[in-house]
Amino acid sequence: MVSAVFHTPLEASASPDPRVATKTIAPNDHPTLTSAPKPLKNPAPAPRAPFDWRGLWLRVLPPVLGLGLLVLVWELVAMKNSNGFPTPADTLRQAVEVFSDPFYSKGPNDQGVGWNVLSSLKRVALGFGLAALVGIPAGFLIGRFTFLSRMFNPLISLLRPVSPLAWLPIGLLVFKGANPAAIWTIFICSIWPMVINTAVGVQRVPSDYMNVARVLNLSEWKIITRILFPAVLPYMLTGVRLAVGTAWLVIVAAEMLTGGVGIGFWVWDEWNNLNVKNIIIAIFVIGIVGLVLEFALIKLATAFTFEEVKS
Repeated sequence: MVSAVFHTPLEASASPDPRVATKTIAPNDHPTLTSAPKPLKNPAPAPRAPFDWRGLWLRVLPPVLGLGLLVLVWELVAMKNSNGFPTPADTLRQAVEVFSDPFYSKGPNDQGVGWNVLSSLKRVALGFGLAALVGIPAGFLIGRFTFLSRMFNPLISLLRPVSPLAWLPIGLLVFKGANPAAIWTIFICSIWPMVINTAVGVQRVPSDYMNVARVLNLSEWKIITRILFPAVLPYMLTGVRLAVGTAWLVIVAAEMLTGGVGIGFWVWDEWNNLNVKNIIIAIFVIGIVGLVLEFALIKLATAFTFEEVKS
């Protein structure tokens, strides 16, 4: 039986093995063993990648061209229209004046655009919050139990396509007030995306997860909190994002009919005053606020969803 013993040079010099024959190596025999290693030179820094001007150009140019096309069409419409349709330059000057004091208040029906936007957002928050409190648990129950799914699917299919403005007279009749009627309209129109998306998410949970829950004899509460909720969260957040967009669309139409302070009422009031420039400003304000809400919820959704659904 042959064994090989490996020693470092320090170990060999400190405790030589008497069974192994040693030989003294002269310095001249192997110069490379005795010469000190040459210090390594500092590696050259990696060349810095050039700035991607082409990628920046492709990201910036298309939006700029799109906005330029919008302004061009707007200018052509204003030139061809003889009814005093405002040009982009006139609207920009009016916007500077409007936003110079957005929170003025000269009575209940004459307030700045800032107060109108805040009032609309308050109604959206109330109606949307109530819809989330009802719609998300209802979606879990409908997706979890087949009996409830068969019971409520025909009702959802019947009521979901109804126009938002068709619900407004029902709210006025029941709640006897414009503000609760607008909140009711937001509630009934924004509840469906959350119910449907949450129920679909529950139904698409892999059956292996539920089989493991049955084997472990988990309670229904643990099944919902430990299995269903993490798996359904991406679908639920998608429903929330769609519901917020629906709520912001509905509030503008509802406020046109109910009156009071709000961005929709501001549009209608400016139309009664034949102030088309403020109407166009309101359109841009509505679009920007909706874009901000959409962007915020997309960021929230990507923070809590899996990589494959972030796109």
